[in-house]
Amino acid sequence: MTLDGIDVGVASTGATYVHDISVVIPVYQGERTLAAVLEELVPYTVGFTTPGRRRARVGEVILVHDHGPDRSDETLRMLSDRFPHVKTVWLSRNFGQHAATLAGMASSGGAWIVTIDEDGQHDPSYMAAMLDTALDQQASVVYAKAMNPPPHGLVRNTASRASKAILQKVFGGGQARDFNSFRLVVGDVGRSIAAYSGTGVYLDVALTWVANRIVTCPVLLREEGGRRSGYSYAKLFAHFWRMILSTGTKGLRLVTLLGLLFAVGGIVFALFLTVVRLTSGGVPEGWTSQMILTALGTGAILVSLGIVAEYLGVAVNMAMGKPPYLIVRDLHLGPLGRAHERG
Repeated sequence: MTLDGIDVGVASTGATYVHDISVVIPVYQGERTLAAVLEELVPYTVGFTTPGRRRARVGEVILVHDHGPDRSDETLRMLSDRFPHVKTVWLSRNFGQHAATLAGMASSGGAWIVTIDEDGQHDPSYMAAMLDTALDQQASVVYAKAMNPPPHGLVRNTASRASKAILQKVFGGGQARDFNSFRLVVGDVGRSIAAYSGTGVYLDVALTWVANRIVTCPVLLREEGGRRSGYSYAKLFAHFWRMILSTGTKGLRLVTLLGLLFAVGGIVFALFLTVVRLTSGGVPEGWTSQMILTALGTGAILVSLGIVAEYLGVAVNMAMGKPPYLIVRDLHLGPLGRAHERG
């Protein structure tokens, strides 16, 4: 059968490699929308062929209960009984979308991990194109790149673009403009990040630590299933602040740079005041020495703070779980090595 231009049918039982996909869905307010999302995924659990003629199959769908305000827990119990390929992960309390996604990744077993939202705005038919993109470009992470405005309103969309641009340009946040929750990740990479990441780490920043290549795939977003977003503006700001903190020590190094600039400026200012004092003599007595001490003292204090910041930076990286290296199996022995196999 054909679904949205993708051939969906029984996965090949011959020699053709079938790419096994784990779909991870963090659930906060899924009572009204989650059943429809899972119904859409059913044909892909049988098997499908991508536009690039690769064979793939959704082997499992992992639902992560993140203790939202609705009756999602009852919905999860009902859906896990209804769909044999659904596995539910129960968190002890609300930890947030990124922590829930990491928990789902840690519980997955597929060669690939696809993360989607519970609200239906992510069309699962694009998994095929994202898989082709990963294999053609040999990328371990593929983000969906929306070709239409996200369904959040002008203010929120503008704020999102601006915050990601600041994160990318000022704080070295990798490819922050591409960050979003519809992503395809090599399974080994996703599970390793889930194992290493510390408390409060922004998932997409963590992926930039270890991914060999990150690319995008064009998609069209849909409406959010008629439910209100769980993110208030206060939560969105906290989300943005966590992105900045997760980028590591660049913010701390701005303190070091500022200290050095003040120190150099203090020396130059001191020399200038000394020359003025010696040549014109019109400066009140004691003022020159006071200004020199103030300028040099401020520079010394800021340089010292910068040195302290560097030590804090080491501790921050350790607390976030940023690994100095990550050992994985040869990616070409895994799914990326199957780029030329077609059904």
